[in-house]
Amino acid sequence: MAASPFRLDGRVAMVTGANTGIGQAIALGLAEAGARLVLVGRSGMDETRAKLAQLGADAHEIRADLSSTAPLAGVVAEAIEWGGALDILVNNAGIIRRADALDFTEADWDAVIDTNLKSAFFLSQAAGRHMVARGSGKIINIASLLSFQGGVRIASYTASKSGLAGLTRLLACEWAARGINVNAIAPGYFVTNNTEALRADEDRSSAILARIPAGHWGDPADLAGAAVFLASDAARYIHGIVLPVDGGWLAR
Repeated sequence: MAASPFRLDGRVAMVTGANTGIGQAIALGLAEAGARLVLVGRSGMDETRAKLAQLGADAHEIRADLSSTAPLAGVVAEAIEWGGALDILVNNAGIIRRADALDFTEADWDAVIDTNLKSAFFLSQAAGRHMVARGSGKIINIASLLSFQGGVRIASYTASKSGLAGLTRLLACEWAARGINVNAIAPGYFVTNNTEALRADEDRSSAILARIPAGHWGDPADLAGAAVFLASDAARYIHGIVLPVDGGWLAR
């Protein structure tokens, strides 16, 4: 029997921000499909590594602060040295700052743009140089519903996720003919650290739930299938999409 096009056996996948939430769920999903994992983040990823060990998955941890571009080339080099190659990059690491636009500070603007957009681009560039030389690779950016909508009180986050959607399309246009698939996933409202404040606000949480056709907040594990699909050969002719996984939010 031919191997499933959704399998990732032996491929090396780097996931940033893999300590909790969406990054952890995607890392576990890729591992279940057969990938070897490089976990990148500024805090410890003991929980993620323990879950991967339960799956019998091969994993390597790299501590790096992605608010700066300084460690990025070294992160990619270490991943390649450990794995022998880098087949998949998932740009998930991100932060959020909340304030009215009239009060938003330059420091909060720069912190979010540097982590969510600037580092994602330059990490993709470092990985892309390796992938282009090999003639194959998958890059998956974690965008947001704010790649499509404006939101409120999250100016730099909205700008970063709108920019990430644009970069996804730009890199796809440049690299598709060179064997690299660049796509993005746009999560809806998920139970993560970033949405803790929203879920704690009874009025906001109720308003959000009323708009989600599925009727509930997403679980990070709901994103694993989309990530495996875009990382696999099943998506080999898909370039430059931003795939919403949102419980139907954008359909309403």
